[in-house]
Amino acid sequence: MKQKFHSCLSLKQNLNAKPKRCKVKQKYMTKILFLCIFLISISVNYSAGEEYLAFADKMPEVVGGMQEIYKNIKYPEAAVQAGAQGKVYCLIFIDENGNVNEVKAIKGIGFGCDEAAQEAFKKVKFTPGSLKGNNVKVKLAMAIEFKLN
Repeated sequence: MKQKFHSCLSLKQNLNAKPKRCKVKQKYMTKILFLCIFLISISVNYSAGEEYLAFADKMPEVVGGMQEIYKNIKYPEAAVQAGAQGKVYCLIFIDENGNVNEVKAIKGIGFGCDEAAQEAFKKVKFTPGSLKGNNVKVKLAMAIEFKLN
């Protein structure tokens, strides 16, 4: 009987004790997380070729406004049948002349909407971004909303 009591007591003590391994794992997990974020940011910067600025004195704007983008979108049939609605967030890489070099869907809704948004951004022209009076390459995040009537 005493043996069971001692094993229960030691189990209770173990439950109340703070495990040291969890802190160590958490410390390493934090470092691994930061390393992953760093590697992802490098891959995004270099995937488009050269470095694009995240901010400029004058950020690029769509020539003709957002309605110009929406003119180029055809709601995918698969999305209509599935009733898919929502926003597709894209990262757009714009060169010094306002041309779109690359578009990546950051967060999408699927059913062909991500690809439709990317194609719509590729078809429009932007006013170039500028920094200290010089045109610069800029990466810009924008969203397109897909909504059924």
